[in-house]
Amino acid sequence: MAFASLPSTLLAFLFAIAVLVVIHEFGHYWVARRCGVRVLRFSLGFGKPIWSRTDRHGTEWSLAPIPLGGYVSMLDEREAPVPERFRHEAFNTRPVSQRIAIVLAGPMANLLLAVLLYMGLAMVGGTLRIPYLAEPAQGSPAALAGLRGGERVVAVGSRETPGWTDVRWQLMRQLADEPEVIALAVESSSTERRSVTLSTQALRVGEITGDLPRALGLALEPPAVQTVIEHVAPDGAGARAGFHPGDRVMAVAGTAVTGWEVFASTVRANPGRDLMVTVERDDARLDLRVTPSADPRGGETVGRVGLGPRPDDAWTAVNTTAHRSGFTDALADAIARTWDTSVFSLQMLGGMLTGAVSPANLSGPVAIADFAGQSARMGWVSFVGFLALMSISLGVLNLLPVPVLDGGHIMYHLAEAVTGRPVPVRVMEIGQRIGMAALAAMMLVAFYNDIQRLLTG
Repeated sequence: MAFASLPSTLLAFLFAIAVLVVIHEFGHYWVARRCGVRVLRFSLGFGKPIWSRTDRHGTEWSLAPIPLGGYVSMLDEREAPVPERFRHEAFNTRPVSQRIAIVLAGPMANLLLAVLLYMGLAMVGGTLRIPYLAEPAQGSPAALAGLRGGERVVAVGSRETPGWTDVRWQLMRQLADEPEVIALAVESSSTERRSVTLSTQALRVGEITGDLPRALGLALEPPAVQTVIEHVAPDGAGARAGFHPGDRVMAVAGTAVTGWEVFASTVRANPGRDLMVTVERDDARLDLRVTPSADPRGGETVGRVGLGPRPDDAWTAVNTTAHRSGFTDALADAIARTWDTSVFSLQMLGGMLTGAVSPANLSGPVAIADFAGQSARMGWVSFVGFLALMSISLGVLNLLPVPVLDGGHIMYHLAEAVTGRPVPVRVMEIGQRIGMAALAAMMLVAFYNDIQRLLTG
């Protein structure tokens, strides 16, 4: 894992945390106020407040210096003595149903945010990459299933897949159920639709920590691009060397560039070494010296210059399509996507507990910060999708029946509803310790994974 831009990564991460925490805690706050519970403090961040103000309802709104979370503090006799005249506003005196609703509101607010974000993305629309397949690797499940390249994936299982993102998601969902085979519906160039089955006997979700489609032998046809530069990363080696959008790459290291891959492969093979690149600009030829930066990836170091090619318009017209949903379809798709992602998250967590899923799939704050930065640099659409995914993860995690999490508190309230009396304080204290130990162990594993990714790229 390499941070392309630390400041932008930190800003994206802090913004994402702020949004998700505010939405989560506001869910608790809003329902608590509707149930007549006095909210003492709404804090974004932990620690001594660096800013605060108190509203007419007596709630202190504060900003604290440790930005990795937040909380809502309510009037509660278990926390401090409550004057008799305010006792009816204490959380612990409200009916069990209201207490469950207040606790449940935080995770539900996160899930609702995901629905709204996915819905907004669907209504704004975008460009889908049509899933035409490249030739699979020899001996891969796709090759053994008879795929030869050029086919279009139209469905995975019973789910239609208009875009490559749909293919990736449906493959992961199918594999989470641990079938012996995954069924694909594909169309060849003759538009004949046929079914193929990929054997998954050698694969399980826990064994896949990288690109699942590629592990199955499935990959997109590489895009047809020109040797004209379209994008120049402002902080990349190419920008420092003087490359401009519109430059046509003619030669690199004395070798004529007949396609972008010739240039890209030469750059990848020469991290930290000076390369002389000849470009054509405004009918004139220029020689530019560039030193590719070293980028650790998959256990090796490759060169990178931060230059992107201009796509071929004819290829783009055939291999991409614009897609936009109306209100009703967007809402239905957003609810389904949020539900599917929530179920899949629970399957992954359950698999980690049983050993069926590798703990290497668990990411900590370092990895999440890197994902935030990468998605932000890819554009607002990618960042909004990242926010939706993180919001679902936060909502699902908090619903787990683990003491110290919202799900643990709901479990206590349900027990009270069944027995007719509150859970003993001693039992709750023991549960808190167990919950803290479980979360600490999970965070240690996540931090270990983050460090491994940093060291190995």
